Amino acid sequence: MELYFLGTGAGLPSKRRNVSSLALRLESERSSFWLFDCGEGTQQRMLNSPLSPQKLEKVFISHLHGDHLYGLPGMMASRGFQGGESPVVIYGPHGVEDFLKTAFSVSHTYLPYHVQFVTIYDGWSFEDDQFQIHCRVLNHTITSYGFRIEEKEKPGRLRAEQLQLLGISPGPLYGDLKKGLDVRLPDGTILRSKDYLDPPRPGRIITLLGDTRPTEVSIDLAHQSDWLVHEGTYRHSDAHLALNHGHSTNVEAAMIAKKAGSQCLILTHLSARYNEKELHDYWQEAAAIFPNTLIAHDHMSIPLS
Repeated sequence: MELYFLGTGAGLPSKRRNVSSLALRLESERSSFWLFDCGEGTQQRMLNSPLSPQKLEKVFISHLHGDHLYGLPGMMASRGFQGGESPVVIYGPHGVEDFLKTAFSVSHTYLPYHVQFVTIYDGWSFEDDQFQIHCRVLNHTITSYGFRIEEKEKPGRLRAEQLQLLGISPGPLYGDLKKGLDVRLPDGTILRSKDYLDPPRPGRIITLLGDTRPTEVSIDLAHQSDWLVHEGTYRHSDAHLALNHGHSTNVEAAMIAKKAGSQCLILTHLSARYNEKELHDYWQEAAAIFPNTLIAHDHMSIPLS
């Protein structure tokens, strides 16, 4: 599992940062990736990334501002041109389906794969055999959502060395024990799975927040998360701009991470107004409150071990 940042800027593209888009790579888990937001130019960023559009499985749109949405029609169309055939599910606020279908209709675009649209709402959730996703409304100038992704508990490590001491070589029996199944040997001996497995490993928790002012909902979504990706559009000295435009500062995001008990804060959606010196000061301000703070940049990759 890995976070890959395709765009980390706010509002409009700049020479250093494209607008919002973040991929959750799930190569070992399901040989696919999920995309969170798709600002203008996202598909161009993909060309210089390890991401293959054919492996796109799900798209989550946090809100309908253009810097989070305008890249979606082009990216979906190009996926078809590049041989993408597997279905894609798009989750987003009411209006995403109309936006895409209008763009495809007026441009006479045909997709050679199925697209399913799911309208999200406050309290919406999703679950399969690997993950649970919880969605809440945040506090922005329009309806904007945050997502909490919880990986389900994983079986503990199989104690293969104990089996080998019994003279049992690797094979299907190992797989059955790993799945939690008890097995019977040819001599009638029963091996209890629980006796040969380490305790279950807790799943990882990632919280990804769309544009938002500081809110208790963010704290709830990020509670005890391993990684919190939070917008930090402005520096603390520009708090008046954050308030006026429905955004958060670096310091406000750090406070959310601290109150939530998160393990790592990754700041993204940065205003282009700050130069490298100012961004260093920006980081220091946040790190003074929450030391384990990172500033995202385009093509930044973070393995989630």
